[in-house]
Amino acid sequence: MSRTDGGGRQGRARALASRLNGRPLVLVGMMGAGKTTVGRRLAARLGRQFIDSDEEIERAAQMSIPEIFEQRGEGEFRAGEMRVIARLLKEKDIVLATGGGAFVNADTRALVKAGAVSVWLKADLDVLFERVSRRSNRPLLKTADPRGTLEKLIEDRYPIYAEADLTVVSRDVPQDNVAGDVIVALLDHFKKEQA
Repeated sequence: MSRTDGGGRQGRARALASRLNGRPLVLVGMMGAGKTTVGRRLAARLGRQFIDSDEEIERAAQMSIPEIFEQRGEGEFRAGEMRVIARLLKEKDIVLATGGGAFVNADTRALVKAGAVSVWLKADLDVLFERVSRRSNRPLLKTADPRGTLEKLIEDRYPIYAEADLTVVSRDVPQDNVAGDVIVALLDHFKKEQA
């Protein structure tokens, strides 16, 4: 990377931080879309704190997400998720990665829309399945046909994720590239908003 490219990158990050004016930046999308990895890189570039809502939920419940699903059910998990996200959205200068089902919940979605800027990291089925197949901690995919389950989740959730403020494609490139795409897309979004 040339020095001028690094300077341009820093300038874009500073411009975006100024436009966000402290508002939380919330990443939504399917499991495996790269919300945590891209979120960490965005937070580093923007000089913000990175928070993963799933980690915060586990800390609050003092158990893992698979354990919450198993012992308390998905309904209780979603209620706790909404409470945690509502608390986190009061923080300034954060990048928040949410779980795949968080934005699907109408109340959680309303909280995000009211107090943050949301970005949908959209990935296709093949990319998602390849990524989620590497880990066994996905309670919703513990089915006889995980790929079919993921396909159904995509079908159900993509129209809802499309309500995010903007969409950025998460693809098989270094996640730093996707973080850069998010910054450029957000700057474009704010320019259009001003026009």
